[in-house]
Amino acid sequence: MEKQLESTITKMIEQFHCSILLDEVKEKVRRLKDYGVADAEIEAALHEDELLPELIVTKDYKIVIGGARQREVEMEPLVKTVYLLFLLHPEGIVLKCLPDYRKELRDIYLLLRPQGLTERAERSIENVIDSTQNSINEKCARIRKAFSGLLPQYEVRYYSISGKRGEAKRIVLPQDRVRWECHTLRPQGLRT
Repeated sequence: MEKQLESTITKMIEQFHCSILLDEVKEKVRRLKDYGVADAEIEAALHEDELLPELIVTKDYKIVIGGARQREVEMEPLVKTVYLLFLLHPEGIVLKCLPDYRKELRDIYLLLRPQGLTERAERSIENVIDSTQNSINEKCARIRKAFSGLLPQYEVRYYSISGKRGEAKRIVLPQDRVRWECHTLRPQGLRT
């Protein structure tokens, strides 16, 4: 009986300490929000030690989220082309320098659409690299949306293209979580 009472008291003390810790966490989260830290960043920090699902680029250029049940990330060819370009350049790309990647964008697009580039596709690529157009931002938004449908919100930021205005945009997913099954694409460019 005495051990049972002691166990009950120990549990009550633990619950009390947990309640205090939870109040402290809530207060710190409130302060972070007051400083302008986004909910997604706070949630990502809370899950920081969890292993992110592997991203697989298959032999036929499908983008797949690995794990217990693999899921393909559906993207139209030009959006996927932009995504693969950024995935190939983990150091990031400054958007105003996108014209320097014209040939690489075209080459990636041709891998996805081997029947060739139509005039419309050529124009679309030109719009992506044109800093006066909003096309690249639209593609980045579509990429984020494609991952949002498959991953918890706190993980989406690792798989999306992001970065501060005027600085290099990049995919922050650690390279050890990316598996390249295709032989023509590898980080730092196309292999021919």
